[in-house]
Amino acid sequence: MLTSQPTIRPYQSYVYAYPHKTAYGRLDTHPTGRPALRELWAAERKDALSLYLHIPFCEVRCGFCNLFTRIGAPDELTTRYLDALDRQATAVRDALGDEAPVRFAAAAFGGGTPTFLTAAELERLCDIAERRMGADLRSVPLSVETSPSTATADRLAVLADRGTTRISIGVQSFIDAEARAVVRPQRRADVEAALGRIRDVRIPVLNIDLIYGIDGQTEDSWRTSLDAALGWQPEELYLYPLYVRPLTGLGRFGADVEAAADAAWDEQRRRLYRAGRDHLLAHGYEQVSMRMFRRAGAPQEGPADYACQTDGMIGLGCGARSYTTRLHYSFDYAVEMREVRTIIDGYTATEDFSRAEVGRYVDGDEARRRHLLQSLLQAQGLQLTDYRQRFGTLPGDDFRSELDRFEARGWLDGAADAAGLLRLSPEGLAHSDALGPELFSPAVRAAMAAYELK
Repeated sequence: MLTSQPTIRPYQSYVYAYPHKTAYGRLDTHPTGRPALRELWAAERKDALSLYLHIPFCEVRCGFCNLFTRIGAPDELTTRYLDALDRQATAVRDALGDEAPVRFAAAAFGGGTPTFLTAAELERLCDIAERRMGADLRSVPLSVETSPSTATADRLAVLADRGTTRISIGVQSFIDAEARAVVRPQRRADVEAALGRIRDVRIPVLNIDLIYGIDGQTEDSWRTSLDAALGWQPEELYLYPLYVRPLTGLGRFGADVEAAADAAWDEQRRRLYRAGRDHLLAHGYEQVSMRMFRRAGAPQEGPADYACQTDGMIGLGCGARSYTTRLHYSFDYAVEMREVRTIIDGYTATEDFSRAEVGRYVDGDEARRRHLLQSLLQAQGLQLTDYRQRFGTLPGDDFRSELDRFEARGWLDGAADAAGLLRLSPEGLAHSDALGPELFSPAVRAAMAAYELK
């Protein structure tokens, strides 16, 4: 007797890093205790590092946002935060040592909103990256996030002068009513003015973030935002499905978190995703992942030889992650504003940054999962030879049941085998937010389930 296949919900979790920070734990409870950074980095390759500086401040908090950030920075909090960032950078650079070459292949400022800082504070942020860490910002790709209200001429001038090669602006919608619906107070006129200022400073790559699945959004209104963005000829566009997360503005006020299980909302997001994807492909954009689209011929944001699956990450700031081959580490994580403020206050008072505080050890199986996830969720797919060279096996050896399941659903591109690739089909890319979580290990699932929201 035939049995019906279970319904696959396409929007379950945005997998931008693995393991997720909610799977991290306090390292002082680990049998070996909090590891010294010098020991963690002693045997690591340090000639192609990525540097990330996190600024956890925003002028407003959007209704959908569950990132680690707070509204405003009273009582010279930004000064105290940059002081702590300077102390942390000094400790981390000392831990990296000079026994082997230390080189940064890429840098990024994120948040929060880095341009919440004043122009003078942005200068200091760049100085920390260069003078403390040794990153040459004018010779490596440097990406910075901004918002319409903080993309002021003086701030943008600093970023352009210090070598910024990519700027990403969160617009979400060019329709004022839709922006208000996701608790993002802004006017289209102000958005357009900010985009004009960004283009005036001639930063090579402009990325515009848009969101689909907003209450009341239609294919026509979605196309209006897409066309408004295309009018600026951005080198990149990110199309994000709306999520309603616990403890966010939408989750607390007026939006039913149970709507996340609503089949009608899933269908709206799926329909708008496909409309947006097809619209951008028709206008000369290439799909890089479910979310990312790059204009044909536009420069890439990062170095051509950077491998996110294997290269190390140095994160500075209380919301940043760092990655070595055996440990991912950060500071505590929260969404609720009171908890975020407490963590930031603790960070600014910290004097000793020589040891990792919160993290998760990444064993052989987890390293395989991370490599598969971060490769497979890209449109270009996973090079089988790269995987075999690193692990001595093939993905089919390690994840046979998962890959068979994906293949049965039509999520894999059968034609990619001949090119030595494991690659998603267009339908597989569309289901990235369902496919990714299915590759989480049981241990990571259990840790995430046990995490206490705060």
